[in-house]
Amino acid sequence: MRRTDDTIAVPPSNTPPTSATACEAKGKEEAKRCQFWLPNKRRFCASIPLRSSRFCGNHDPTAEARRMPCPIDPSHFVSVENLKSHVRICPFKKQAVALESQPYYSKGINTGSSDNTEDDVVDSSVKRNAVLGMSVQDFCNLLAKIKSMHSAISVLFPESYIIPDACNKWLKQQLDRKLPYQEKHALQQASIIGNIEAFGILRKPKKEWTRPFCHEFVGRDDFDGDESQVRAVVEFGAGRGYLTHMLMDCYGITNAFLVERRSYKLKADRSLRKNRGIILERLRIDIADLNLYEVKLLKGLDYLAIGKHLCGPATDLTISCCLNGYKQNEETHLQGLALATCCHHLCQWKYYTNTKFLLSLGITKEEFHAMTWFSSWAVDADHTSELSDMPYQSTSLSSIDKELNFEGSDVNDVIQRMPALDRALMGFMCKEIIDVGRLLLLRDHGIEAQLVKYVPPNISPENNLLVAKCCHVQK
Repeated sequence: MRRTDDTIAVPPSNTPPTSATACEAKGKEEAKRCQFWLPNKRRFCASIPLRSSRFCGNHDPTAEARRMPCPIDPSHFVSVENLKSHVRICPFKKQAVALESQPYYSKGINTGSSDNTEDDVVDSSVKRNAVLGMSVQDFCNLLAKIKSMHSAISVLFPESYIIPDACNKWLKQQLDRKLPYQEKHALQQASIIGNIEAFGILRKPKKEWTRPFCHEFVGRDDFDGDESQVRAVVEFGAGRGYLTHMLMDCYGITNAFLVERRSYKLKADRSLRKNRGIILERLRIDIADLNLYEVKLLKGLDYLAIGKHLCGPATDLTISCCLNGYKQNEETHLQGLALATCCHHLCQWKYYTNTKFLLSLGITKEEFHAMTWFSSWAVDADHTSELSDMPYQSTSLSSIDKELNFEGSDVNDVIQRMPALDRALMGFMCKEIIDVGRLLLLRDHGIEAQLVKYVPPNISPENNLLVAKCCHVQK
């Protein structure tokens, strides 16, 4: 509930009359409670107020200013006065100590710095204020610059919506009914796998795999035993792990590593663990701190790196994680990547993998952060009609091309005047420029890579897929 002056109010006076004694007793009882009025329940909060306040700890208007992120796990907050005692008993402390003792933990290894502080992270509100603080002329010049750059890089994003035959049983729900099924997500997962196969990273099964891993595993006779087949999969930002589950079910991969810093219900994990023939390890760690080539069970295996909707800098950290030691390591080899990029508005200059590319285009740190903010416009339009029915490479932005009179306007007024379709196209341009930088970085490392639109925008407007195959993998 939002804390406003309206909610800290005296309840309506149209209550039925009661005796003076009853009202006095009720008043004394309410005085012992938090004075935050709950309009939906038509009563005051029943919690005991703090000693120095009329309100409880949840509703004290001054409490938020006295709270700070926990230094052990910033996902939750504690009051400043209780910080010392909280650090000693924080339930995440034991987990943090255990993680730091793991050989694959190396703080900040994929950020280029061991000092992985949040000081250089620019949040969305700061980006927004920086854009709105620009002059109208500078703002329009930046939009024109982005449009010009997008035309100059000339990288096509072909439509590549591929549903492989091996994934039909998932789409027809011929699996464990205990597993949740959402068609939108299943189609995205299947197309990611289809593009991996089409790009030559995965080998197509000789025939349909009829014994999915959610049942008893009895062998791999249905698969080509060629040693060039991928032996392990590492899913970054794995969440519940359903992309890996589909991949293992349909292609018989027997080694899986799920990288996720948050805790989720592990239905897919439990389904896969029923089988004794596979190795499944969940690594609860921030990608920024993961030295992948020190994961014991992964050593000696050729692996495929995948990720569905890796938010903002998570894509950059994943690329850095896979490339760190990529050529030096003789035991473990990267076979390929398939990363569905997402949430470009969260991208950060300090984590972006190819700032050299941006600087060559004349993009500064401040302009990059403005671009990331513009990228959120990509969801402004109606993706079921306007964008899906037009040639995607069309980049005619009427509100930029026309000579408009902006006298007396500020940047916010200009943004409000821009048609939603123009804003969406500008957002997609920014997303594509950011993803092209990632594509070129992989190519600079001798990796064959391509960007495709792996699902139609009416399934997901976040439909850029970066797929790459290492040079030692033969189709």
